[in-house]
Amino acid sequence: MGLSLIIVYFKWKYLKTNNEHYNHATHFWMKIFALNFAMGVVTGIPMEFQFGTNWAKFSELTGGIIGQTLAMEGMFSFFLESSFLGIFLFGEKLLGHKWHFVTGLLIMIGSWASGYLIIATHSWMQNPVGYEILENGKFVLTNFKALFLNPWLWPSYLHNQAASLVTSSFVVAGIGAFYILSRKNVSFGKLFLKTGVIFGLISSLVVAVPTGDLLAKNVVKYQPVTFAAMEGIFHTEKKGSEIVLIGQPDVKDKKLDNKIAVPNILSFLTYGNWDQEIQGLDQFEEDLHPTNISGLYYAYHIMVGLGTVFIGLMVLSLFQLIRGKLFETKWLLWSLMFMMPFPYIANTTGWYTAELGRQPWLVYNLMRTASGASPTVSSGNTLFTLLGFIGLYLLLGMLFLLLIGKIINKGPHHVELSTEKI
Repeated sequence: MGLSLIIVYFKWKYLKTNNEHYNHATHFWMKIFALNFAMGVVTGIPMEFQFGTNWAKFSELTGGIIGQTLAMEGMFSFFLESSFLGIFLFGEKLLGHKWHFVTGLLIMIGSWASGYLIIATHSWMQNPVGYEILENGKFVLTNFKALFLNPWLWPSYLHNQAASLVTSSFVVAGIGAFYILSRKNVSFGKLFLKTGVIFGLISSLVVAVPTGDLLAKNVVKYQPVTFAAMEGIFHTEKKGSEIVLIGQPDVKDKKLDNKIAVPNILSFLTYGNWDQEIQGLDQFEEDLHPTNISGLYYAYHIMVGLGTVFIGLMVLSLFQLIRGKLFETKWLLWSLMFMMPFPYIANTTGWYTAELGRQPWLVYNLMRTASGASPTVSSGNTLFTLLGFIGLYLLLGMLFLLLIGKIINKGPHHVELSTEKI
């Protein structure tokens, strides 16, 4: 999703400057986008089928609500994105550059709308609104507007989109750094590096403030037990809560081992009050605690830690770019290149935080996870299919990396251009 915005930017710059470098860059990154899209379709559709196979009871009871957003995602966003992707890849000669740009813009709108509708589904599971429960236990939507004005939705969506742009920016910057260090396609390397650093710094900051801050405050308001587990607050602190930088949760003894913390900072960041009390896990019944407190704590802190590193690295890179020394600062180039996988890790741990934090609920405070599973699917069948998907996705992942590597190795100069308008 983030890459679609960068592609639109490159095409817009070409229209403004008539510099062929930007058009080459547009085609180069569109090939990578198309490959990502194809892999997303292959891996995403089986995941959606799991609503019917592994989560039949959940689908039966909540289908009247989540079916709305998921159907809209498939019928509108997916078809918009996929239809115009083909036109964008092969229709430049027919369309001309201005309409080619419009097509790219529609692809971006489709991909971002797809993210919005999926996050709308997820947000309803985190903070259910606009519903009624019938006598047979089924959920029905009574307020369509409430579904899309869910206070959980917009902070989550903007946080997710900013995170996707962080990932794309680091990939663009990392490949640019690779071209400069390997001394091939150097002009494109400089263009990619500059673009990735600027987009990367902006998106890294937006992930933290305001979107991350707003999302954390939502967790405090709607899921206080989740927030306590995320931050490792086992016992309520009466005169302000410390923020833990490093520590290992000991769930059995309800404490953090070897912690390094700064007093009262968490209370100030959360409420703007140094002495504000934040509820600890001791204020909630144990059957309401997240089922994997250690996993939730580590996932959250890995995400936040990596986000801090991203901001620091991009600030240094922009500083060197302004000084005109970034392209010669080899340690920064190596850092940007080797940092490419880490936004994927940050995104994954972010989703772990969201999903582990909601446990033991599928629909928060309304349906427990155990109540939504398919009653006729055994744990053995689930494990067998999970292992099968892991093996299949591993093969697809290796194929994906091989194809991406070939595109990067060929470079933008080897992308066929169709610049002549018919």
